[in-house]
Amino acid sequence: MKIKYLFSALAFVLWVGNSTAQGQNHEVFYESPEYEEVWIQPSLHPDRIMLNYGADPTTTASTTWRTNTEIDTVYAEIAKATAAPKFWRTAKRFTAKTTLLDGSKVMDAGIVANYHSVTFNDLEPNMLYGYRVGDGEHWSEWFQFKTASETNDKFSFLYMGDAQNDIFDLWSRTLRMGFQKAPFARFIVHAGDQTGDPHGEEEWEEWFRAGSFIHSMIPSIHTPGSAHQYGPLYEGQDDSLEQLSIQWRPQFTLPENGPKGIDELKETAYYMDFQGVRMISVNSCVYLEEQAEWLKEILANNPNKWTIVTYHHPFYPISRNRSNSKRRELLKPIFDEFHVDLALQGHDHAYARGRATENNLVSGTNNLDQTGTVYVVSSGGGKMYNLSRPEGWWEQWGAKQDRNGENTQLVQVITVDHGTLHYKSYTATGELYDAFDLIKNEKGPNTLVDRQSECIDARYFNNTIAY
Repeated sequence: MKIKYLFSALAFVLWVGNSTAQGQNHEVFYESPEYEEVWIQPSLHPDRIMLNYGADPTTTASTTWRTNTEIDTVYAEIAKATAAPKFWRTAKRFTAKTTLLDGSKVMDAGIVANYHSVTFNDLEPNMLYGYRVGDGEHWSEWFQFKTASETNDKFSFLYMGDAQNDIFDLWSRTLRMGFQKAPFARFIVHAGDQTGDPHGEEEWEEWFRAGSFIHSMIPSIHTPGSAHQYGPLYEGQDDSLEQLSIQWRPQFTLPENGPKGIDELKETAYYMDFQGVRMISVNSCVYLEEQAEWLKEILANNPNKWTIVTYHHPFYPISRNRSNSKRRELLKPIFDEFHVDLALQGHDHAYARGRATENNLVSGTNNLDQTGTVYVVSSGGGKMYNLSRPEGWWEQWGAKQDRNGENTQLVQVITVDHGTLHYKSYTATGELYDAFDLIKNEKGPNTLVDRQSECIDARYFNNTIAY
């Protein structure tokens, strides 16, 4: 499954300088880690502990975790967190719902495990809680999270594009840099293709280990990817029989307020309201027409100041041989009509940020523009694509590019401060790569303040280490 390869057309030369008396140079062969089967096996101890908000994050949150099948009665305990070490004396215990996941015959899965989930209801807004999970004998550590405020207090969240490849060894550093930049982020948006193999247990294990305690403390907003989240269950099956990753619903507990009557969209199309933001996940893989009607409904009845939508396939693709025209033609008019502020996308394994000009104002000088929806594509993992037009893209669709980049792992910190949205994109090594502010106007479109002057120079394949 893992393939040994060499950077830069099978050869990457590392100059070691004075490492020896002769100053020799050395070829470095990169080999992705190999994992023994025992590495992915569930045990008596809770693992893959995931935190998700409910539709109302002021009063609900959910946790999900995994054990082997010996453990079938488990609990989650939760208490208001204080600095006193025995804060847990006020804890309440909840019995978990347990689901058997039998992947023994599923392609690249091969694991049988019990997944457990608890939804904490009737929580207090703007309150720090501690929780742990276990069977009464085998317990996790205590994790802390905070519920949303009932007022539109300032907050930050992280946004990440595809993890997909080299998840444990390379995506991990991008996620952890995001945590360093915003340790008090309130949630993380994952814009699809969390793994490269939809049912592959090894890659899901990489994803959970890469995030470690971060997944257990900062709730995740997940939208599904393309063929990397959908695939046939068994060897030899036709692609027309592809299904959502068998791990998706057992290991995430996401809001179930999406389009009614379509089971395949549960926990993939949904929304939550968080401190003045309506955060929406659209499943860009299936049932687009049905989601379009649902999207109109939830945008027409939106009491929030800001609207942010995440989905996988960019309306304006930035890599070669991609179109996504059906998604753009169906959904962009809805974004325009209801003034979606920001679209967070994945799929194309490069970076781009820009705005559509048709039905959106893009005008002004000195980096002050009146604008409609801002569209972003980003990638956090180790897989990189060429931009189709490094000098600028989207012109054929009547659009304006503000910033792009190649061959660079990125994580984004987005801060919502009442009437202003601050966006910062950081490299995996911490440099500020892109930045802008959106200022909400009571009447008329947003004002965009471009802050590229504060950022490092654009990175492309021709000025970075060869992929």
